Amino acid sequence: MLALTLFASIGIRLIFLQTVDAPAYAGGGISDRLRTVELPAPRGAIYDSTGAPLARSVEARYVYADPTEVKDSAAVAKALSPLLGIPVSKLVELMKPRKLEDGKASRFVYLARGVEISTAKRVQALELLGIGVHRDERREVPGGDLAANLIGFTSQDMVGLEGLEARYDDVLAGQDGKRVYEAGLGDLAAPIPGGYSRTTPAKPGSSLGLTLNRDLQFRTQQILSAGMAQAPGGTGAAVIIEIPSGAVLAQASNPTYNAAKPVPSDPVAREDAATSFVVDPGSVHKAITYGAALQEGVITPDTTLPIANNIKMGDTWFSDTHPANGRRMSVPGMLAYSSNVGTITIAEKLGRDRLIDYQKRFGLGKPTGEGMPGEASGRLLPADEWSESSRGSVPIGHSVDATPLQMAAAYAAIANNGTYVQPHLVKEVIGPDGKRTPAPAPLTRSVLSPQNAAALRTMLEAVTTVDGATGVTAAVPGYRVAGKTGTGSRLVNGKIETDKVSSFIGMAPAENPRYVIAVFVYTPNGGGAAIANPAFRDMMQFTLRHYRVPPSTGGSAPKFVVYPR
Repeated sequence: MLALTLFASIGIRLIFLQTVDAPAYAGGGISDRLRTVELPAPRGAIYDSTGAPLARSVEARYVYADPTEVKDSAAVAKALSPLLGIPVSKLVELMKPRKLEDGKASRFVYLARGVEISTAKRVQALELLGIGVHRDERREVPGGDLAANLIGFTSQDMVGLEGLEARYDDVLAGQDGKRVYEAGLGDLAAPIPGGYSRTTPAKPGSSLGLTLNRDLQFRTQQILSAGMAQAPGGTGAAVIIEIPSGAVLAQASNPTYNAAKPVPSDPVAREDAATSFVVDPGSVHKAITYGAALQEGVITPDTTLPIANNIKMGDTWFSDTHPANGRRMSVPGMLAYSSNVGTITIAEKLGRDRLIDYQKRFGLGKPTGEGMPGEASGRLLPADEWSESSRGSVPIGHSVDATPLQMAAAYAAIANNGTYVQPHLVKEVIGPDGKRTPAPAPLTRSVLSPQNAAALRTMLEAVTTVDGATGVTAAVPGYRVAGKTGTGSRLVNGKIETDKVSSFIGMAPAENPRYVIAVFVYTPNGGGAAIANPAFRDMMQFTLRHYRVPPSTGGSAPKFVVYPR
């Protein structure tokens, strides 16, 4: 009986030594036989609103080396170089013997990540001592340049470097696991049956569901690209926002790049123009001035004012491209012909402080928080920095810095019965288990009353319907469109490029808006309106048809009178 008890105790102790406490017995030589295999965690995918993948991880392999077992690193590197596409010198450097922090020799180093499975099999076929292959993942971007400026890309080690891949890296990235096992030495470097083995499973990352629609994004990029082909060296941005949700359905930049092969590419081509392209917006800002004036009771839709051809503010003269010659002009007429003099006259009645207040209410001066990293804040001119000439420049959209997205969101507030809704790109987070967690609700605030928002929308229809108005080429057949043209400036290499930024922001159907689209183009040689207006028209027409929005049935836009008798 005593012998049996002793035998059982010894057996249990042996099992304990092998499976539970092996690392603690390093002095016994076991640690010399331990191998560690990294188990990369699958990275979450990025989907459009329909569930179509915009970026995802697919199975691949990684190739690694145990420097203590590589006998002839130069020969091994020469054999691997053509397969992995890595210079021999770099592979030799990677395989150099190294010491870990505890003083022991490193027995694991990555040589290549995301290797095609077929290539990995060819590596294995070489049977190189000290070289191994294990399961890995690589990032696949099926659309290439589709939403590339938004999605961004990852490093070879699957770390988000730019765009949403970087902004939501902590969500998308999982937690790597590892397998530590006892192996034989030399040519017998295989797991020892019954030897020490411990596996920490990898924890997959979560996925992002975006508000983008893949088909709409593709067509938006296509239209923008065709327009920008007329302006070499230019920059273009387009944003489509759904009303009333504030969801961003498409957000395009030009130039762009292939996110599946980001290297080499121009860093400028990788920027998201909608959130990084800071301009003084010009006359698209006038909708904010008129909206504030309506809300504060400074004007009504029926207001008419005598408008001179020029007005002097401080030491600066401001003039109109459509001289009124002192005649009384209606507010819709001022918008249709983009009257600087009329806008400044109304802004004088509104006052500086109230205008600044409404600029802030409409979302200017700070990032929207849409979800893109590095979003520009733009800048509002503080009251203490206003000069006499600022009283003329600010109301008409100069001495103001804003992004296309900020201006699109401001118009979305007009379309949404006066309620500002934070634009957003992320719809939900999808856990590894498939559980869907909706993104936090967007911030909202009241800017205009529903009545004043509706009145402003109606007045903005004059821009696309009045003979000779600035936005007639943005009209969409069969639909009522409310919107505004703009001509602004931007800073290029420390110099202000005056009147080189053209824009059109509009909504349709004007009687019950479903979508707001903003198009901004910088053209070094001018003439951007010939790109922005038609691009808006084509994008809006496609959007309305894509979502099967019926043509306007509430009649046509009112017959506006520019110069009432």
